[in-house]
Amino acid sequence: MMHEAELLPDPPAGLTMAVEGVPTDPRLLEAADRAARQWLSAEYGSLPPGSAEHARACRAMFRETFNPYRPAVIDWPVLAPEARQRLISLPIWDIAVHTEGKARLRMKAYADTNPDPDWREAVGLNAWEESRHKHVLSRLVEAYGITLAPEPEYKVPRDTEWAYLVTGYSECIDSFFAFGLFALARRSGFFPPELVETFEPVIQEECRHILLFANWLAAHRATLPWWKRPVFEARVVAVWAFLAAERIGLARGMDGPDAAKQDNNFTLTGSQAVADEMDVATLMQLCLEENDRRFAGYDARLRRPTTTPALARTALAVIRTWRGVGRVIRPIFSRG
Repeated sequence: MMHEAELLPDPPAGLTMAVEGVPTDPRLLEAADRAARQWLSAEYGSLPPGSAEHARACRAMFRETFNPYRPAVIDWPVLAPEARQRLISLPIWDIAVHTEGKARLRMKAYADTNPDPDWREAVGLNAWEESRHKHVLSRLVEAYGITLAPEPEYKVPRDTEWAYLVTGYSECIDSFFAFGLFALARRSGFFPPELVETFEPVIQEECRHILLFANWLAAHRATLPWWKRPVFEARVVAVWAFLAAERIGLARGMDGPDAAKQDNNFTLTGSQAVADEMDVATLMQLCLEENDRRFAGYDARLRRPTTTPALARTALAVIRTWRGVGRVIRPIFSRG
């Protein structure tokens, strides 16, 4: 049984929203969607991380690319029975709702403790958008009759920096693969085109979220005193180890008796459902292409997430090299 989420709070001051329950002019929505994908800073010169210019640019980017859609006015398309069955059978909805709920709380907690007003506002708006994503998912599951498990209790983290690092890096991983899987779902017809277009703004918002995180990370590193940097880098390594262990552990438990309780492995479950028969190298290449496409419209002076794409390129190179070696040695063994 789904538990109704708390009411979506008003957005931060200065950001306009569509009125609940009242359709918005499609031309205005299209203009907002374009503005959310194309942005150039008014700051002159370079934007070195840690500078006041960089912080102002990141805050402006997040405000000026804000998309004012409202979950209550999303017109969810009527699906044919087979399309609806594919949608409701995806084992991702509990994961997605729980992840957004945790992300909102963790980001808000970090924003509230950040002393820089530019970053406090930007990360606070990011937290608000995570709350809106949760409401979008709540509307979707309600529209299509998807049953969710009871939500866990979301607790305010004691270590807000650690929680923000875990959330930010996790979103970088999941968004990278979500970009490719979403494109695959569009190309393959796994989801009807109307549903894909309806959900598209949420996917692009994830691009903005990890763009903000990558720039916060660069700025945070640049402003840390030298004697704090080793400790921070050790924390980053620990976060990656934690995320790797979490995903490996969840992967092993996906078919076990507690599979329904696993709540943080969207990448694994989504890829299994949408791309079960797809070649891994092809999927990696698609993710890289979609990642580049979604970031292309934002000011090139801002930092992009690099770790997950770099790991994907390395994995892709290894796969292609192994296949090349296989093509060379296979005829030798076959002759023997």
